[in-house]
Amino acid sequence: MKKRKIEIMDTTLRDGEQTSGVSFSTSEKLTISKLLIEELAVDRVEVASARVSAGELESVKAITEWARSNGHINKIEVLSFVDNGTSIDWMVSAGVQVQNLLTKGSLNHLTHQLKKTPTQHFSEVAHVISLAALKGISTNVYLEDWSNGMRNSQEYVLEYLDFLTTQKIERVLLPDTLGVLSPSETFSFIAGLKLRYPLFHFDFHAHNDYDLGNANVLEAVKAGADGLHLTVNGMGERAGNASMASAIAVIKDFLPEIEVSIEESSIYKVSKLVETFSGVRIPANKPIVGDNVFTQTAGIHADGDNKNNLYFNDLLPERFGRKRKYALGKTSGKANIERNLQELGLRLNDDEIKKVTQRVIELGDKKETVTMEDLPYIISDVLDSNTYEDKVIIESYVLTNSKGLRPSATICVRIHGELFEESAQGDGQFDAFMKALTKIYVMKNLCLPKLIDYAVRIAPGSHSDALCETIITWETIHKTFITRGLDSDQTVCAIKSTQKMLNII
Repeated sequence: MKKRKIEIMDTTLRDGEQTSGVSFSTSEKLTISKLLIEELAVDRVEVASARVSAGELESVKAITEWARSNGHINKIEVLSFVDNGTSIDWMVSAGVQVQNLLTKGSLNHLTHQLKKTPTQHFSEVAHVISLAALKGISTNVYLEDWSNGMRNSQEYVLEYLDFLTTQKIERVLLPDTLGVLSPSETFSFIAGLKLRYPLFHFDFHAHNDYDLGNANVLEAVKAGADGLHLTVNGMGERAGNASMASAIAVIKDFLPEIEVSIEESSIYKVSKLVETFSGVRIPANKPIVGDNVFTQTAGIHADGDNKNNLYFNDLLPERFGRKRKYALGKTSGKANIERNLQELGLRLNDDEIKKVTQRVIELGDKKETVTMEDLPYIISDVLDSNTYEDKVIIESYVLTNSKGLRPSATICVRIHGELFEESAQGDGQFDAFMKALTKIYVMKNLCLPKLIDYAVRIAPGSHSDALCETIITWETIHKTFITRGLDSDQTVCAIKSTQKMLNII
């Protein structure tokens, strides 16, 4: 059976730019346009609104110059207005050949905003369409507030569409401007219009105010919609528009009879670029493109994936240029650890995996963020701890660092079961700690090794809450050796590394 093709029009650069606080530069708009057309393979791109600003004009000129030289000029569209040709002149200067003409799709908007009759509005619309044709510009027509028009003034909507059958237009664009439609209404309204106007190409433009944007997209396609307006990351005014990633995944997985041109493997790359340019962070749990959506956290899920992929569904991360991850934290199990070790190319025996798992759980209980990059440090810390018996334990300590006062430390150390307590000041918290420790060892006629090197590192790509590893090199008259400490606090790392040294000597 031949599949029915649905056009995808991306409006990230127009409607998506109406996200509060977002304004793309000329170079950013051009870069995104290139990616949308050449990488993501969208059919059309709505890049701007006419007459907005001088900067917007320069952005559109840059896009149309590139598009014309690469055979994409008919894919570039601009929102225009019923303004007696002012928008048309702007589009001619920008080099655009397709206008998306904003008109009134509800009697309420027409009466109270424009204060005009349907006959007056239709006449003005016809005039703009004819002016555009004279300048070589083709026309698509937006019916602003169409969803409320269908609910409350359907006779007007049908009268308007009857008028549009007499005009030379390419598409009718049906926006749920205020995001008020339910899925059943979306299906009913569009199916009815397709039946009445079989020769019209209808685009559906969903907003997400009730979080129903994607559901409405699904029903619109089922009802016979010929095109969809989507945005990268669901950007848009108020709660945003229907999301490109989610809509495409739903269509491909639930409507196999429908064909879309989108390259799914490029979705994540484009999504992250738009996130960077817009400054609007993608929620971690956002479907398809969020950081967490392909991350299994519970150990039982990782175990199930090891046993015939029991927790997989059709949304495989590789479809979108991503990889499945297994989180490390307090709910981690042995299977999570094994999956991460496989990624790193590391092998441990069962006893070692058990100890590493326990250490990860302990860190997770402290609400530490544990990443795969942290795992080698954790392994090193755990396996290193197995090389000696804890005969010296630093039971407790208080470290202070105040402006205008020297750092100080009070420590309590258990040596072969006997407790010792001392205080000291130093040039830093760790220096104060070491001087207090030295007092205890001098009192027991014991000598501490010399600290000859001190290094701190965190896993690549980590943040301020990351685990860090302190590597200290010690020297005695007999040997030089290294100990490591692991924690999210640098000074605590050094103390843990020092406790290992005390037990080694």
